Amino acid sequence: MSKIYGNIFTLWFGPYPVIILQGFQAVKDGLTTHPEDVAGRPLLPLFKAVANNKDLEAPTRFSMATLKVLGMGKSSLQYQIQEEAEKLVEEFRKSEGKPMNPYLALNLAVSNVICALVFGRHFSTEDETFHRLLEAIEKIFSVAGCVMYNTTPGPAPRLPVRAVRSVFRCFRCNQLGHRAAECPELLPKGRPELSDKSVPRKPLEKSRAVQQKTKGPKIQGEGTEPEEGKPSTSIQLVICDEETAEDPMTKNQPKSPYDEKNLVQNIFDLFVGGTETPSTTLYWALLYMVLYPDIQAKVQKEIDTLLPPGQSICYEDRKNLPYTNAVAHEIQRFSNIVSIGVPRYCIRDTMIQKFHLRKGTIFIPNMASALHDANEWETPLAFNPNHFLDKEGNFICREAFVPFSLGHRACLGENLAKTELFLFFTNLVQTFNFHLADGSKDIKLDVIWGGTLHPHSFEICAIPR
Repeated sequence: MSKIYGNIFTLWFGPYPVIILQGFQAVKDGLTTHPEDVAGRPLLPLFKAVANNKDLEAPTRFSMATLKVLGMGKSSLQYQIQEEAEKLVEEFRKSEGKPMNPYLALNLAVSNVICALVFGRHFSTEDETFHRLLEAIEKIFSVAGCVMYNTTPGPAPRLPVRAVRSVFRCFRCNQLGHRAAECPELLPKGRPELSDKSVPRKPLEKSRAVQQKTKGPKIQGEGTEPEEGKPSTSIQLVICDEETAEDPMTKNQPKSPYDEKNLVQNIFDLFVGGTETPSTTLYWALLYMVLYPDIQAKVQKEIDTLLPPGQSICYEDRKNLPYTNAVAHEIQRFSNIVSIGVPRYCIRDTMIQKFHLRKGTIFIPNMASALHDANEWETPLAFNPNHFLDKEGNFICREAFVPFSLGHRACLGENLAKTELFLFFTNLVQTFNFHLADGSKDIKLDVIWGGTLHPHSFEICAIPR
C-alpha cells in the first residue's frame, strides 16, 4: 500500500481509523521527532485485560524502577543469566542427542531469569504451578495479535480473560507469589524454616516476616556482592520502601512507585514481557542454525578461537566475537517476532513529516517494514549476518535495527533481552552441534501469527561437541 499511498497512510480497523508508518524513515520520524507528543498508549481491549482492568501507568513505572534497581546492566544479573544458561545446557544434554522440541526448555530457562528478579531463586522445571503460568502466558500471546480482538466490541474481548486470570492466580496468595514467601523450599538456601504459626496471613507480610528473620535472597556474581541492606527482589523492594515510608525522616519525600497494590501487576508484567519474546527469539535462533549449518559452524569456530573448551562465555565477550554478535542481531532482525509494533496515540497535536496529527490520533509504527526496508538492508528478505559487519569484519549496529522500538515507549527490557539472547545462544552453540530431526526435515520459515510470530513446531538433535 505504501507504493500507492506513500509511507504514511490510513487504514480502517472496523470503525477505527489508524495511521500506519511504513519504512524505517517514517517509523524513526514518527517516534523520535517529537517523542513526548506520541508517548500515549491506546487502551485497547487486550491491554485492558492484561492490566486486569486497572491503571496501566503505575505498573509501568513500577517495572521501570524494578529493572533499574534490581540489576539491569549489573554483573549480578548477568551472572544469574549465565547460571540459567548452564542449566539449559544440562537440560539439552539430557536428550542424549535424540530428537527434542527445544521450546519448553528455552521458555523455562528464560522465565527463571524473571524468577530471579521477582523471587530471588530458580524454580524447578517440574513445578506444576510454573508450567501452568507459562501455558497461560502462551494462551494470552496466541490471541494478542488478533485484530478482531482489539476492534470488535462484542464477544471477542472475552477471548483471553481466562488465561489472564490464570496468570494472576499464579501470583495470588496460594500460588507463586505466596509460596515464594511462605515455603522454605522456594527460598534461597540458608534460610531458616518458618513454622505455620510464625507466618502471617497476608502474602506480603509473609515476605516481610522472612525478611526480618534473615537476610534477603541475593544473586551473587563472580567477585560481586550485593550491597548490604539493598533489596534484590521485587517483593523486597516493596518491603524496604514501606519501611522507609514509615521513617519520620523520609515521610515528606515524593511517593514511591513501590507498593503492595502494584506488586502483583508488576510481577505479571515482568513475566509476560520478559518470557515470551526472548524464548521465541531463541526458538527462531536454533531453527536458523539447523537451516544454515555453515553459519552455525562459523559461530562455533569463532567462539573456539577466543575461548578454550569449557570456559564460560560472558556478555563482554561479544566485543571480541564480531561474527557471533552479528548473528545474534540478525536473528532478531530477521525473526521480527513482534511484527508490526505496538499502537501509539498522540497526547497532543503534533507533526510527523509533513502531516499534522490531532490529539488522540492512533498510529502504528510498522517495525517489520523498518527491519525489512530495502533502502536500509542489502538483502532484507534473507538471513544474512553480514548486515552487521563492515568490510573488515568488525561488528556494526545499523540505525535501522529497531526490534525494541524507539522513543519514549521503547522496550523496557532491551538490555536484559540482548544479554539473554547472547548468553543462551552462545552457550548452546558452543556446547552442541544442532541438526534437524528426521521428522522435521520439511520445516520452513513460515510463521504462526499471534502476539509474537512463532515458527512452526520442530524437533532438533543436540549432539555434544
